[in-house]
Formats: sequence, C-alpha cells, structure tokens
Amino acid sequence: MSEPTVHDYRAVLTQALGAPTDADTSGPDFRTLFTPSSHRLALDPDVTVVRGFRGTGKTCWAKALTDPELRRVAADAYMMPRLKRTVVRTGFGTDRSNHPAFPDTRTIRGLVAAGVQPDELWSAVILNVLGTPEVRQLANWTERVRWTRENFEAYGDALHRADRETREKKETLVLLFDGLEHLHTDRRQADLLLSGLFQLALELRLTTGTLRAKIFVRPDMYDSAPKTFADASKLGANATNLSWSRENLYGLLFHRLGNHDGPEAKKFRDATGEWRAEGDGRYLPPVALLADPTRQEQVFITLAGPFMGRDRRKGHTYTWIPNHLQDGKGQVSPRTWLSALGKAARLTGERCAEHPVPLHYDAIFESLSTASAVRVAELKDDLGWAALAVEQLEGNQVPMEATTVHYAWHAGSLASKVRALLENEKRGSGPRDIDDPVALLKELDDLGVVTRRDTDTVDLPDIYRLAFDISRRGGVPRMPV
Repeated sequence: MSEPTVHDYRAVLTQALGAPTDADTSGPDFRTLFTPSSHRLALDPDVTVVRGFRGTGKTCWAKALTDPELRRVAADAYMMPRLKRTVVRTGFGTDRSNHPAFPDTRTIRGLVAAGVQPDELWSAVILNVLGTPEVRQLANWTERVRWTRENFEAYGDALHRADRETREKKETLVLLFDGLEHLHTDRRQADLLLSGLFQLALELRLTTGTLRAKIFVRPDMYDSAPKTFADASKLGANATNLSWSRENLYGLLFHRLGNHDGPEAKKFRDATGEWRAEGDGRYLPPVALLADPTRQEQVFITLAGPFMGRDRRKGHTYTWIPNHLQDGKGQVSPRTWLSALGKAARLTGERCAEHPVPLHYDAIFESLSTASAVRVAELKDDLGWAALAVEQLEGNQVPMEATTVHYAWHAGSLASKVRALLENEKRGSGPRDIDDPVALLKELDDLGVVTRRDTDTVDLPDIYRLAFDISRRGGVPRMPV
C-alpha cells in the first residue's frame, strides 16, 4: 500500500467535491448518500414534520425517501427495517415530472383567489395521490376541489380503504410534502395553507394506522403557521430538526472523498482506517472519522495543515472554516461546505501546486467569497425579499445600528421593491409584515441572515456579508468571485 501524496489528496478533493450543485436539479445517489446520526428521525415514518433551513437536507431526504434503493440504504444505516416496507408518494414538491399529483404554484394562487379553503385543497390533493378514480379522471384542479367539496364523505372512505389495503400488505404509506416555501407569495396565505396541511397530516396520524404525512418545512414557516386546530400540540411532539454539527460536516467530507471513483479515493481510504465495503462501490468510513473530533482534526490537518496561516495566530483550520461558513443560527449548509473546500483545492492546484499540503490557507480564505456567493444565490431563490433587504445595506460596515438599517430600507423603498418581486410566483413567500422594519429585522434574525448583538446593533455572518459587499473592521475581506 502506497501512502497518498499531496497531489493524490488534492486530486480527490478536486474531483470528489467538484462544482456546486443544486438539490433541486441533482440528488443523492447510492455511493454519496450520507446518513448522519442526527438525521435519523427525519426518516421515521411516524415523524410528521421535519424542520430545516435551506441547504440542511430537506430536499435531499425527500428525494432519498422517494427512491426505493436509497430508502433501503437509509433503512440499513439507521437500523430502521420499517423503511423497507414503506411506500412514498409525493403530495407537493419541486419536481413536477411524470404527471404529478399536485397543483403548481400558479394554480394554487388561482384556487385561493377563487375562495378555495386550505382543507378543501389538501383533501383533493390527498384523494388524487391515493388514486381515487373519481378525482383522477377530472380535467383540472378546480373540478377536483369542487368534487371533493361536494362529496365530503368520499374523503374518509378513501382514507379507510387505503389504510386497509396498506395494512393488508404490511406496509406504511407516506405522503410527502416538500418545497412548501413556493406555496404562495403572500405570507398570510402561505401560513393558512400550511396550517390546513398540518391539520390534515395530524388527522392522518390519529385516525389511520398505516397512512402518514411527512412535511419538510422551514422552521420560520412552521412557527408562523396558525395551530389553532384540535390536538395541535401533538404536531410538535412528532417533529424534528435537521441540523449539522461540526462532526457531521467533517464526516460528510470524508464520506464523499472515500466514495469517489478512482485510485486516489482508494488511497484515501487505505490511509484513514478500516472502511467497510457495502458493495457496488459504496464504502462506510470508520466510526472515528464520523464522530471523533480528535481523529477528524488529525485527518484534516493532512489536507489543510494545522493553521490558517504560518502559525496559530490566524486560527486552527479544523474550527476556523466551519465557524466562518455558518449562518446566524450556527448552521453550515453541507452544499456550501463542500463547495468551499472544492474551490480551495482547485485554487491551490492552479496557484500553489507545490504547497506542502493539499489546501493552501490563502485559497481557503478566497473560497469563502465563492461559498458566500453560492449561499446568497440560494437565499435569492428561496427568500428573495430577504436578499433584497440586505442588498440595501451594501457598502456599509457591520456591526451597525438598527436605525441605520431602518433608514437604508426606507431610502431604498424596500417595501415597494419586495412587492414587485413577489409578483413572480417562483420567488418564494414574502415576509410576515412588509411595512414594519422592526418586524422585518426580527424575521431576518429568526432566519439566521442577520444576528443581533443587542436590541440596537445588527451584524451579518460572513457567509452572507461577503457576497453582499458589506465590510467588517478586521474581518475576512471580500475576494472577486
């Protein structure tokens, strides 16, 4: 067995991490699917609500659940045999291929404008997902909702029939809902639609033995949706959060490197312990690589050196990188994490090929600006109004007074710009109160886009600050992307 060279390590970093991808256009596969222990409950059929911000894995897990092969991988990894006896059907999502069983955003807006109530809409969707012939054969969603409203007893009958059939097969049927930030551009209407979905999901759990709903949703949307229906407290008892610890992030990195195709990946596996072969090119890392910070730091020092400079004064690489990639909630998007390290490997190979370790600290510094650009692009897709709000602060320095923020929003006519933006149904839902700067700032804080040092002082995490060209005295400078 030959020890990997610096160039071997740099090659596998560059090739395995590649270019940034979008969860909506690419998904996990058999070899790359990573199963952090903290995400186990997200796959449990009995857990109704899975809360997570953009980039934490909602769409990844939604796609994994709908793929029988990946569902089997997750069942084995989490020792959850029930997943192998689970059927998953999509009730709402971003993938509209193969004649989906749910209406698109424009249709939902039209139905709401026509007076359709949330419970009527979701009841029609569920009947359609269950394959109710009388609903399936109708030409459009207006007719499907009307039929469901007029034949209200049919809903309970369909649930009872599906429950009986699924029980006879000794299976669980999960109705999956993802991409809910695209339900409606008006936040109040989005909240009401979510409330109706939550209520029907809870009814499924309480009234059937084998039918379950699984709802992937942003935490702020979960919190703001009204929960005034009966037994609403039970919804929170059947919820979990998608979060990524530092150990999870490094585990993901090492898993990705060890499961790449090629001789460099094999050398990486051989150099880092006993990897377990799962067949078809999939390998499981040693437990220490997934959960032991000391072992993780030892391996990462091989890749990036111990310090973010010539000595420890600039910080330790193992902690410095995730600390500067995290948002205001202390969370790092896995996609942002991998794209930053991939960019650093490419920059090192282009500019510092003879550096004694695969990742040069200057390349890591520069990769933060690229990671920030990726993260802000995601923010614009998901929460265009939030990106607009921060854009009004361009050229300023943080920390800044809250009154400075309020003035910039007023001078930049933020409210009118947000209203114009939300005319496009693809730009996600709007803020809870578009005309109240205090409420807007609090919502940005809740989302982790800004942080509050106290009631009067506003700061921005580097992961957003750099791409918006907002400076911080003594902070990481913005680099050209």
